[in-house]
Amino acid sequence: MIYSMTGYGKSVLQLPTKKISIEIKSLNSKNLDLNTRMPSFYREKELNLRKLIADKLERGKIDFSIFVEVTGEATSTQINKPVVKEYLKQLKEIVDGDTTELLKMAVRFPDALSTEREDIDENEWEIILNEIHTALNHISEYRLDEGKVLEADFINRIATIERLLEEVIAIDPERIEAVKERLRKGIEDLKEKVDENRFEQELVYYIEKYDITEEKVRLKNHLEYFMSSLNSEDSNGKKLGFIGQELGREINTIGSKSNYAPMQKLVVQMKDELEKIKEQLLNVL
Repeated sequence: MIYSMTGYGKSVLQLPTKKISIEIKSLNSKNLDLNTRMPSFYREKELNLRKLIADKLERGKIDFSIFVEVTGEATSTQINKPVVKEYLKQLKEIVDGDTTELLKMAVRFPDALSTEREDIDENEWEIILNEIHTALNHISEYRLDEGKVLEADFINRIATIERLLEEVIAIDPERIEAVKERLRKGIEDLKEKVDENRFEQELVYYIEKYDITEEKVRLKNHLEYFMSSLNSEDSNGKKLGFIGQELGREINTIGSKSNYAPMQKLVVQMKDELEKIKEQLLNVL
């Protein structure tokens, strides 16, 4: 079971005097990169929120936002009446203008509006925190659904690589015979008489040099290990990435040793499938 790092979760809460929207977005990242956006009066809860989000989502580039829309009569911003009246008085001393126009100017001056610090209502915060958990559950479900799509793609591509490996194994004897034939033809073209024992020794050396038995076994084992890790209870994109590197190493070695066009074509196809797997592994949690 794997999770994608791509996800989205949202929850909306309607309180008597305000509407609160909670949004969480995530993309792939090597580590946890968490950005928070919230009204200043909730900032004292930020450290606890960061820990909660990190424990739940673990990794990814995550944007967490709390938006507050005042829907009731309550507001923390008040007109500083004495200050505004003094501004109006001074403006009228300077210019004889319409009071409404002067008022528009006065409220833009410093200290014309005052904002009282709003303390957090702990009961209200408990309700908000419950909605944050709901949004986190939504993004986790989204990530799981995305992970299922990735898992299906991995299974298909690993199966393709396994099929190509079976074809490599099937044509390997044919490849060895082709290598032997090229060596014999090379000797004949030189029109030299050679010692058969020495020729056999040289032949054994080249055959051992081109032997891919160990690579075939290791590649098969790595493919099985990838599938068992994919089916484990924990989602571990980094572990699957490391296995992908080992798969690439064995495929590349087979390609460099093959020295046989039909086998090299199969290797190219395996490389293509593996590159697509590696690209998608960047999204796995």
